[in-house]
Amino acid sequence: MSTFSEHVVTWQRQHGRHALPWQNTQDPYRIWLSEIMLQQTQVATVIPYYERFLETFPTVADLARAPAEEVMQLWAGLGYYTRARNLHACAQQVLANWGGQFPPTAADIETLPGIGRSTAAAIAAFAYGERSPILDGNVKRVFARHFGIEGDPSKRPVELIMWGLAGENLPVVSSTTADDMRSYTQGLMDLGATVCTRGAPECGRCPVRGTCVALREARQHDLPTPKVRKKSPERDTGMLVIERSGCVLLKMRPSPGIWGGLWSLPEFALESGAEVAWRELGVKAQEAFELPVFSHTFTHFKLHVTPWHVRASADAPAQAAGQDGDLDPAAWWWMPVARAGDAALPAPVKKLLAGLFVEGGLF
Repeated sequence: MSTFSEHVVTWQRQHGRHALPWQNTQDPYRIWLSEIMLQQTQVATVIPYYERFLETFPTVADLARAPAEEVMQLWAGLGYYTRARNLHACAQQVLANWGGQFPPTAADIETLPGIGRSTAAAIAAFAYGERSPILDGNVKRVFARHFGIEGDPSKRPVELIMWGLAGENLPVVSSTTADDMRSYTQGLMDLGATVCTRGAPECGRCPVRGTCVALREARQHDLPTPKVRKKSPERDTGMLVIERSGCVLLKMRPSPGIWGGLWSLPEFALESGAEVAWRELGVKAQEAFELPVFSHTFTHFKLHVTPWHVRASADAPAQAAGQDGDLDPAAWWWMPVARAGDAALPAPVKKLLAGLFVEGGLF
């Protein structure tokens, strides 16, 4: 092997992670599921979701045949919901186009929904021992420091340099085994996640510290080059918590889009006012009051929500009509509050409902 890859492989086998739920398997379905869930999400957060998904959908065919709402319900709270929609679409393609078996190469895996080059390579390495380079966020940090690469790693010119290094530093073809590739791929991930961390790298534990440019030049906190962050746009909206006989009125969010495929509270423009909004829904309010504003940060903007709690009279309509005249009963749901804990709701909506109803024992 190359010196770099040899050190990484040896270190991973002795000091890397070996007991995560998705390790010690060559099942591409389980590997793929973990790789998608781990995108932009911490391991500790992913583990319970991963275990629930496998319990509900033991095979890719089970996932492919499941209703979209059930998939979104299990995903609710994990965030970045496009991943869940792509997960479902990917499972359906594997079933329809590949006979329920994941493609045998990284190049073929990359053609599936929601799978990029690095994720495809990781799946192929872990499942099939394929010699393919990975370059996720953790690996970019390791490479930027070790090889002294300046510039924003998310920019294409810098990323291309890193892809070149990722390919050059793979274990050497003539002596590489499938297990070497698995250890090397996992080792890079482990280095970035547990040693070469963003804020406090533990250089004394690093297996490649002897050739690290950042350590030699004391530039660990300068590399990778920080992104130039623009101020996130801010938006305002109102939400209605319309309660009737122990139920709350929900509307299905359109997909694609923010919270697409999840049930959420009806929204209204603040300039129009909450009362206009609930009357347009055909709701007669027995009482209504404004709740404290809360904020939720998305990838590209920050949302400030002004919620109103409306107690509706018992003759509120079975379904509601919005300003667009939407009367589709499938788009609306009087959800029993008792079901909110396991319903496919956005995390901030679920938190809002918990704060309102938990004391009454309804949540």
